[in-house]
Amino acid sequence: MLKSMTGYGAYRLQDENCVQEWEIKSVNGKQLSLRWRLPAFLRSCEPMWEQHVRRVAERGRIDISLQVTFLQPDLLPVHLDQNLALAMLQQLGELVEKQGHSWEPDYASLLSIPSLWQESSLFKLDAQGERFRQGLDRVLEEWDGFRQREGQALALDLTQRTQQLEHWVQQLGGQTQGLADDRFQVLRERVTKLLSSEGADLDEQRLLQELAVLADRLDVSEEITRLRTHIQTLEDLIQKQKAGGRKLDFLLQECFREINTLGNKVQNTHISQVIVDFKAELEKCREQVQNLE
Repeated sequence: MLKSMTGYGAYRLQDENCVQEWEIKSVNGKQLSLRWRLPAFLRSCEPMWEQHVRRVAERGRIDISLQVTFLQPDLLPVHLDQNLALAMLQQLGELVEKQGHSWEPDYASLLSIPSLWQESSLFKLDAQGERFRQGLDRVLEEWDGFRQREGQALALDLTQRTQQLEHWVQQLGGQTQGLADDRFQVLRERVTKLLSSEGADLDEQRLLQELAVLADRLDVSEEITRLRTHIQTLEDLIQKQKAGGRKLDFLLQECFREINTLGNKVQNTHISQVIVDFKAELEKCREQVQNLE
């Protein structure tokens, strides 16, 4: 199924121990790039959880964040470095004693000293660790569903655009039919007139050979055929959803190459206008395809 690389997902999971609030945001990217915003005690889970993300995503820049609110204080993954706190209090006591002052320790002040408090990994939370993984899977489902819906909207838009491109290819095929022969006759008349005005002898056989080579270079039937094939392939891949954004983008580049070659060969005002419209629509298709995974 075609998926957009742009997506959003949010999920809230609560049990008797804590509340998990997950959020995923993603944008376009050539490769898969993950950026985690997790509590310190869960950072060791990132390599393992990355495998879960890779099951549903191939490309894009993805931000995954989690906020955890514990409902049971004894489960908080923080602890006081008591040895350090005792050493600090002891040295302060000695200093106060040397100065001859009286002093009552303010234990509440320890709360404002970050170095005394440390977040640890999932101690006492082995079972809860599985719940965090379940939360990740749920938010991934929400996010992937968003990307699928976006992908289907893009597929519908691309189908309509490729149908318009196909119409223009047929129009170009009709307008360029016999164009090379017409140019051949025009060139032949001009060369004959030029040679006659200069009084030069006309080698009819040589003239026909040179003009035939030139006219062959003006023939665009091969470009029309390749364009028609590329557009049909695009339509089939979009409808069957058998290709990702990279392959579709490659086909569009090939279409650009063929239409540019055709435009360089054809010197006709009406045909040139169709070519300009064709290129503009191709560019719109490419913008949409670059959103696809």
